[in-house]
Amino acid sequence: METSVQSKQGLQDDLKPMPGCDLRPATSSSNLAASYQAAVDFTAGALGGVACVLVGQPFDTVKVKLQTYPNLYPSAMRCCGQIFKKEGIPGLFRGTLPAMAANVGETSVLFLCYGLCQKFVCRLSGTDNIENLSVIQNASSGFVAGFFSSLVLCPTELVKCRLQAMTEVMATSQKQTQRIGPWQITKNILRNEGILGLFQGLTSTWVREMPGYFFFFFFYEISRAVLTPAGTSKDDLSPLRQMVCGGMAGAGLWTAIYPVDLVKSRIQVRSVTEKMPGFLSVTMDIIRKEGFLKLYSGLGPCVLRAFPANAALFLTYEWSRKQMMLHRPALICWSTRDK
Repeated sequence: METSVQSKQGLQDDLKPMPGCDLRPATSSSNLAASYQAAVDFTAGALGGVACVLVGQPFDTVKVKLQTYPNLYPSAMRCCGQIFKKEGIPGLFRGTLPAMAANVGETSVLFLCYGLCQKFVCRLSGTDNIENLSVIQNASSGFVAGFFSSLVLCPTELVKCRLQAMTEVMATSQKQTQRIGPWQITKNILRNEGILGLFQGLTSTWVREMPGYFFFFFFYEISRAVLTPAGTSKDDLSPLRQMVCGGMAGAGLWTAIYPVDLVKSRIQVRSVTEKMPGFLSVTMDIIRKEGFLKLYSGLGPCVLRAFPANAALFLTYEWSRKQMMLHRPALICWSTRDK
């Protein structure tokens, strides 16, 4: 009898779920875990987008003005001075609301799609774990994710750019114009140009975002690999090292794709007062009339913004993601998937 009890107890011990083991139906638990992971990536990306805007908005305002009206502002310092003189400190934060909408929408979709693309690359390459993907494989996941995030980003960034450059549009337009807010700008676009008007500059946004996010995640992952101490995980980086990795990602992205962003901004802003040609035509027109270096007008404040803004983005993203995974519902913990 004692042997029977011991055998029964041993069987019960054997049936206890081990860490990472799921005794529930595999399909339902895996789907539940995958859905939770997607929600975590989406939410953490949104929080990172908020942090990015709060840190970088003044630099972004200067960047847009230098890109769209370089003849009015010969330098970043002169531009800052003119903004402060004409509009005060609020002028540096003009466009924050649509910028917040743009960044929250973009980064939430970006990190959601980035995680999904990483899983797809894992299956495609036969890699057993996301952590084992190479830097190039992660960067390629970012490239594809950039396609989807652009669809969210383009309409909100169009409104943001027009709001930021409104003072210059009013000064250079022959029409009588009045300062308006983001909602009125959106309504004007829909009334005058239709729903497709919100996607003015989508092609140049794709040209910027897709290779841009290749470089973004390339520099981020390679920085993590370099800064991770031997014998530790990349997920255990200190906050300071995490910020350096995020800053390097942002600086690398904008240095690589800045001319494309400049052309996109001009198309989006100047389409208010004039009919703009296509992306290639605008690019060649800038080079022919203003010189090749004008494609980099405003790069300085852009990189100055990119480093701290993206440091804040990744610090917030990684911290919030880790907290949500640590405190995930107990049911999720049964899943074999622990990423």
